Amino acid sequence: MLRVEKEQCVRSSDDRAGAMVWIPGGTFRMGSDRHYPEEAPSRQVAVGGFWIDQTPVTNRQFSQFVAATGHVTTAEAPPDPKEYPGALPHMLYAGSLVFMRPRSTFDLCDRSQWWFFLEGADWRHPYGPKTDIHGFDDYPVVHVSFSDAIAYAKWACKDLPTEAEWEFAARGGLDGAEFAWGDVFMPDGLCMANTWRGDFPRHSRDEDGYEHTSPVTAFPPNGYGLHDMIGNVWEWTCDWYSPNPETDMAKACCIPQNPRGGNEEASYDPRLPDIKIPRKVLKGGSHLCAPNHCRRYRPAARHAEPVHTSACHVGFRCVAREPNAS
Repeated sequence: MLRVEKEQCVRSSDDRAGAMVWIPGGTFRMGSDRHYPEEAPSRQVAVGGFWIDQTPVTNRQFSQFVAATGHVTTAEAPPDPKEYPGALPHMLYAGSLVFMRPRSTFDLCDRSQWWFFLEGADWRHPYGPKTDIHGFDDYPVVHVSFSDAIAYAKWACKDLPTEAEWEFAARGGLDGAEFAWGDVFMPDGLCMANTWRGDFPRHSRDEDGYEHTSPVTAFPPNGYGLHDMIGNVWEWTCDWYSPNPETDMAKACCIPQNPRGGNEEASYDPRLPDIKIPRKVLKGGSHLCAPNHCRRYRPAARHAEPVHTSACHVGFRCVAREPNAS
């Protein structure tokens, strides 16, 4: 695993380092028993100290990475037919998932009403070939798959956070709080994160001033000085997804130290037995999370995402660990 020293992270003018915050580590209550079943059980875990990006990786930073390496993202290359058995050849083209408001909805469980795999959508063209990111340098990069995020992290001499590291940092020192800033969603009526406000997926009041993503420092930081840990874009972690975190915990009397997720094979989606694409854990929710549909704008929330998938609401941030840290 690639490491980066503290002094290099905070003092380098190279944007690969970016602004990072030192999280001293400690013990906290991970997960929640009050919301979605995959968040349970709430349990005590401990993490060591680490550095974490103050914001999600931006379009500016990702552009520098691509310019330096020539990296081609997953969304810019046609899918491998071997990974999608039964798919018709004309359906395998370069593109990515894009949200579009439907005129009407009949079933909130049917995501195909508002999610579309759009040809030509990628990090440079977030809503299709006729769109671009000019003037959006300080917005989070989107349409990045897990492999894209890992490639950037290695180039920057960093890594992706574990789910436990990410959640500990997101809580900002407020152990057990509902949100990253406390237990009230909008304290004194103040928007604390870029989330959907209204009747998803058709109507949004856009009270925060943004229809889609927002600049990475548009909302107040949490107690650790971290922006956008909640809302704006989902963020990749390096842990394989397991629907039952308790099955992966050590059966011991002590608090698990730096816990990790399940294994690759167990992360396959059981609803798609013929498609063996592993899934990683996403954290933080996005600007599309809404009270009536996806209440995942909380530190404990988690979501399974196939490693080859990219979308207009998925980004990432990086961490750097102390040498010899597990």
